[in-house]
Amino acid sequence: MTRSELIELLSIDDPKALQRLFARTQVVQSSVVGTKVFLRGLIEYSNRCRKNCYYCGIRGGNRRVGRYELTDGEVLQAVDFAWRNRYGSIVLQSGERQSARFVSRIARLLRQIKEHTHGEVGITLSCGEQPDEVYRQWFEAGAHRYLLRIETASPALYARLHPATPAHDFDARITALHQLKAIGYRTGTGVMIGLPFQTPGDLADDLLFFRRMDVAMVGMGPYLEHRDTPLYRYKDRLLPPAQRLTLALKMVAALRLLMPHINIAATTALQALHPTGREQALQAGANVFMPNLTPVEYRASYRLYDSKPCLHESPGLCMDCTACRIRLAGNEIGYGEWGDR
Repeated sequence: MTRSELIELLSIDDPKALQRLFARTQVVQSSVVGTKVFLRGLIEYSNRCRKNCYYCGIRGGNRRVGRYELTDGEVLQAVDFAWRNRYGSIVLQSGERQSARFVSRIARLLRQIKEHTHGEVGITLSCGEQPDEVYRQWFEAGAHRYLLRIETASPALYARLHPATPAHDFDARITALHQLKAIGYRTGTGVMIGLPFQTPGDLADDLLFFRRMDVAMVGMGPYLEHRDTPLYRYKDRLLPPAQRLTLALKMVAALRLLMPHINIAATTALQALHPTGREQALQAGANVFMPNLTPVEYRASYRLYDSKPCLHESPGLCMDCTACRIRLAGNEIGYGEWGDR
């Protein structure tokens, strides 16, 4: 599809035309990647972050959030739950840090996870921008996927979402994605949908960026505001929640048509806009689900946006809920499968 065709697709608002679009993506998904949904157990390792992104609730400049870091035992307990319940993979996610202690601790955890699960559980890292040698160290320690969201492929919009400092450089972000791919990671990225100042052309360019980078996975969802961020002042410019949800679903569908083999996450932010938001994403073309395995007592502190769902459900409840949601969407779970494409 061309840029103009993508813009036209993202502008669809007729309900019957939307039904036809989602029916088409289901046909493509079923014939190319099948109906399995792959589980990635999410472990929010730490909310300490050196970045100051204008949209993020755990930005380093937010003094109202209590900071935490899981112990090795808490991480391994969550990993053990995922392994025993046949989650194919886990995602170890944190705010961005580059200290020697942080780097070595992640490497140690990776080795412990591999040893504990006999190498059966795939590991995705989402720990921000790092020097090339750190990416290599973590890859050799056992991580095989890395998720580094670009948030927007527009340099101009990126500049409006981040402070003008060396730590928030658009070109550095792009370079990091190339480095990850060169090392051998199955590299994922993603964007926010429905941002202030964002145009349909920006979103079309995001989709074309994914294809140009030939990423293995995309995790994209609706932008949701957080009251303790600078971007919150523009909340009156946002689309209503229902329209933001529909736009996000159209992005999922467009990406499935544009890159039929890719893994697409049904992100938690979708559920913040509608109770069945993630199921709707599965029906629009998503095939990855990330149940939250973070200990309940820490979840409210890893709040990237207001109205974050699933703050109080135990991993067991999340597991039962996940299985039910996936079945209701007409899919099956790829138990014990990494789900690499």
